[in-house]
Amino acid sequence: MTIQLPTGNGEFKAYEPRLEPLAVTTGSPFTSRTVFSAAHVVADPFADVSPDSPAAVDWDATLAFRRHLWSHGLGVAEAMDTAQRGMGLDWAGAAELIRRSAAEAKSVGGLIACGVGTDQLTGPATLDEVRVAYEEQLALVEESGAQAILMASRALAAAAKGPEDYLEVYGHLLRQATEPVILHWLGPMFDPALEGYWGSSDLDAATDTFLQVIAAHPDKVDGIKVSLLEARREIDIRRRLPQGVRCYTGDDFNYPELIAGDEKGFSHALLGIFDPLGPLAAEAVRVLDTGDAKGFRELLDPTVELSRHLFQAPTRFYKTGVVFLAWLAGHQSHFTMVGGLQSARSLPHFARAYELADGLGLFPDPKLAEERMKNLLSLYGVTQ
Repeated sequence: MTIQLPTGNGEFKAYEPRLEPLAVTTGSPFTSRTVFSAAHVVADPFADVSPDSPAAVDWDATLAFRRHLWSHGLGVAEAMDTAQRGMGLDWAGAAELIRRSAAEAKSVGGLIACGVGTDQLTGPATLDEVRVAYEEQLALVEESGAQAILMASRALAAAAKGPEDYLEVYGHLLRQATEPVILHWLGPMFDPALEGYWGSSDLDAATDTFLQVIAAHPDKVDGIKVSLLEARREIDIRRRLPQGVRCYTGDDFNYPELIAGDEKGFSHALLGIFDPLGPLAAEAVRVLDTGDAKGFRELLDPTVELSRHLFQAPTRFYKTGVVFLAWLAGHQSHFTMVGGLQSARSLPHFARAYELADGLGLFPDPKLAEERMKNLLSLYGVTQ
């Protein structure tokens, strides 16, 4: 049996779906790396909302997906850009998500870290207002019992006049933090409003400022998450970190080599692609725990083509592919996203994502995935 998939040039190709999923097992917690999956939110498809309305979230399905990730030993990075933070999920929705997920993590013993930003600011803001907004969100995350991830701020990028403003704001926040935090550097390919973060569009100068922040408060920085899609730059930053400060790769193009590392070190992981890759990624890390770097790469390297497809420009719309694959995998009953973002990718893009994911064995029920793919094709007027 084959399925006809559009190729993007007006033609179709016959694809034969696989019959069995990849065999993966759950196991003991990871020992060699700390690994977070940035998780998506599941929209409520029956809410009568518009793309501009506050997000209507299906909380049961959203939390069930987090339990799925925890069951495989992965940590959850909550209320990050994968959860459509700032692209359909406002601060009120993110705050509720943090509270619910942190409570769920506590009940199951799951690892969780949550995003701290300034997205309650909806217009131009002063540096003082940016600090207060960060403080409000930091307090909520700490009260929830989760680790804090200090995310890059659109408001700070707009208000800062130069590197000194970043040094002052981040220094203030790190002094206030009760426990060590993760600092997140998100590149403009994920969010164009973050162009020039750390006070310069020159990445070498921005890196120096970033490292100055860390060097001034190494006891308050558990680690950094770098999402610039430049492996060499991440490796350079990793080698310049103070002793004890971790690097969590956020590079969805080059993660296998960065996690495997080299003779001078390695990266832990905090990745959006580990949302659809959860069980397979966990299997690979357990292989790495045994010291088998070659086996780790053999499992994870074949996933890079799918990741690069999902994260292709415009990169910020990768969330659409992530949720699409969650639907095909049976983690939710529909393909609807908050803010109507399910419309952000084309049918040929979905078709290729399905083909690559099925080829990797990511779907627990390949027949269900095939049926859902055919249903989507029929909505676009493609008959089988």
